[in-house]
Amino acid sequence: MNSPNVYAPPKANVADVSPGGEQVLAGRLARLGAAILDGIIIGALVYTPLVFTGAFGAAMSQAVQSGSIFNVWSLFLSGAGIVSLVLFIAWAVVTYRLVAANGQTIAKKLVGIKVVRSDGTPATVGRIFWLRNVVNTIISVIPLIGAIYGFVDALFIFNERRQCLHDKIADTIVINA
Repeated sequence: MNSPNVYAPPKANVADVSPGGEQVLAGRLARLGAAILDGIIIGALVYTPLVFTGAFGAAMSQAVQSGSIFNVWSLFLSGAGIVSLVLFIAWAVVTYRLVAANGQTIAKKLVGIKVVRSDGTPATVGRIFWLRNVVNTIISVIPLIGAIYGFVDALFIFNERRQCLHDKIADTIVINA
């Protein structure tokens, strides 16, 4: 008689936990590559329609002639500006879904890394967005302090946990997915 042991502990296949329960920190080059790739992706989506249609050049020319940078806003009223806005919204939706599902941006997914809390639990979208991105950006735009902060933030990648300052602020680490 081969009936299952009713006293045995239950077995479950948990897909989001790495074998052995140990998280492997993402490599520094993988993190750098993902950051660069994310910048290329968003830049290509937003600026390609503006550059190829000449709308960007026309808006800049108009701003220079009028002496007012506020005339650049006409760029976003053009057809290319609307296409750029739609592409930006599409990028934001895809990125939000990836971050909510697994702590990854588009590039992090391609590179095979993800953001988690320091204890290995999943990081929430709010933590990633507000603490890793918004707080980091606010500090970065402060004159002089922002430049120093950006440099120090990048140098912190060389500590043993490979946590930049924005990781420490958000209590996150980046691991191999």
